Amino acid sequence: MARPALEVADIFRGHGPAWRRANAGHVSLGQLKVMSAIERCRTAALGGHVARCEKCEHIDIAYNSCRNRHCPKCQGAAARAWLADREAELLPVAYYHVVFTLPAPIADIAYQNKAAIYAILFKAAAETLITIAADPKHLGARIGLTAVLHTWGSALTHHPHVHCIVPGGGLSPDGERWISCRPGFFLPVRVLSRLFRRLVLAQLTAAHEAGRLHFFGDHAPLAQRHAFAAYLAPLRKVEWVVYAKRPFAGPEAVLAYLSRYTHRVAIANSRLLAVDDNSVTFRWKDYRAKGRERQKVMTLASGEFIRRFLIHVLPSGFHRIRHYGLFANGGRAENLARARDLLGVPTPQDEPRDANADEPLTHSPPCPCCGGRMIIIETFDRGSTPRTRLLSPITIDTS
Repeated sequence: MARPALEVADIFRGHGPAWRRANAGHVSLGQLKVMSAIERCRTAALGGHVARCEKCEHIDIAYNSCRNRHCPKCQGAAARAWLADREAELLPVAYYHVVFTLPAPIADIAYQNKAAIYAILFKAAAETLITIAADPKHLGARIGLTAVLHTWGSALTHHPHVHCIVPGGGLSPDGERWISCRPGFFLPVRVLSRLFRRLVLAQLTAAHEAGRLHFFGDHAPLAQRHAFAAYLAPLRKVEWVVYAKRPFAGPEAVLAYLSRYTHRVAIANSRLLAVDDNSVTFRWKDYRAKGRERQKVMTLASGEFIRRFLIHVLPSGFHRIRHYGLFANGGRAENLARARDLLGVPTPQDEPRDANADEPLTHSPPCPCCGGRMIIIETFDRGSTPRTRLLSPITIDTS
């Protein structure tokens, strides 16, 4: 894969040191670690290996990746491994896509309370879907869902929302039948929206009373119980955004969607257009516009671009992909087996394990010159350079 002309790493290397000095004391350790990982990714700082073609003796130098979940270059392998597991779990039914979004006033305080409020968003969205689906007036079934957290808008603004992927049906309460939803319709959006609103506000109030929320700057007065209640009061009277997209066109479309969304970061390198001494220019999508007018170009001061990227760094250990209901980790295998039995479809067979799976890597992708086999002839440590004598032009792999 060709290296993009411009990468987030280039921006961090060029503008990061000055930005860190200017914002010393206001950048978290987690954000600093992300910057460092992205700057060092696919460079000699992380070590790598040298591979030589058996036929033409072409040599490649490949540097190691940082594997940070916020790095635009390191999500491909993780996404492929995760998708392989999900492919084995897909059921032969329609799948639906429901998006739950926090209102702007809650998004504002979520930035200061990421772990607590993002967890509330996850829990309230899942509980909303599971509760309404279990209601006999709607579906009357026990469902499963996968939820993925995104915290950004296309312009890198703070916009927390979860994408939920849900099969169009579930197990009957006694587990003896598979109950399907109506074709093309899963659950009523307005009902979902109002329960979601009630659950989020109740959980926020409980978190505040338990002392799990913290407020700084302009929001410092919200530490007082009455001030926080007054802050939430207007949100009880407005409609919250719950968006149900069209059902997916088969399980393959579910996988295609997941491959694009599960391991995304705030901005892909492919959206970057230009960087200079003062600014960064990138493509973004304005969802308020229609058609071709949605695609727009934005230029931000380099410091503002870095700030916007880093507000999407998640708390350490926070899981941004979660499974609920029938798909919860504890009973997922048993529930999927029961669903397949009721749907009359065979259980996928596990792929036979490769006998060499635990063997050290001994070769790379085919030679870019002649297609021959590339053999790894040397590995080198972090901060080191390869000792191999370069007898031919080399390719440095930074893809």
